[in-house]
Amino acid sequence: MFESYLTGLLVCGGIIVAIGAQNAFVLSQAIRREHHWWSAGVCMTSDILLFTLGMFGVTAALLAMPQALEVLRWLGVVFLGWLAVQAFVRAGRGRAVLETGEDTRRSLKGVLLTTLAVTLLNPQVYLDTLLLIPAVGAQQASASGFVAGASSASVLWFGGLAWLGSSLAPVLSRPGAWRVIDGVIGLMMLAIALQLAFAGL
Repeated sequence: MFESYLTGLLVCGGIIVAIGAQNAFVLSQAIRREHHWWSAGVCMTSDILLFTLGMFGVTAALLAMPQALEVLRWLGVVFLGWLAVQAFVRAGRGRAVLETGEDTRRSLKGVLLTTLAVTLLNPQVYLDTLLLIPAVGAQQASASGFVAGASSASVLWFGGLAWLGSSLAPVLSRPGAWRVIDGVIGLMMLAIALQLAFAGL
């Protein structure tokens, strides 16, 4: 149970941190103290629902088809490897500095709609929840533990951005800080890809 929880925490934590659009938007709202808890809450809720759907919907169907599960496992290995390569590339060249200096205040409705758009209109979200999450989660001893870990990663990350936004901004706006973060993400994704690759041996 704990190992599945930890795997979910690390895998999904790495994915969440790696997706820049959500992070940039929530952080910018937190810095401006503009409906930032609502924005973070939408991200958390969306993640938890998608993680749950991916694990108990897609994975449940895959468990009845061992051959499809094996194919998905190797697709997951390739996808994790690609995420690792992307993270290493970002670590090498750095990210653009977050833009947080808008003067126009948004309404709560505008913030909620923008957060939903940033979250749900990103194709990466569906690759993660319908490909990567089931591929890794199906190998775990406890599916519920894996989902709990994944959900915890989302709550901790977005809650942290909302709560500490003003103090984190000077650090997270530095390309050097993101190089370190991306380097760690790359190593994490690579390690999990190798673990997944050897899981069936």
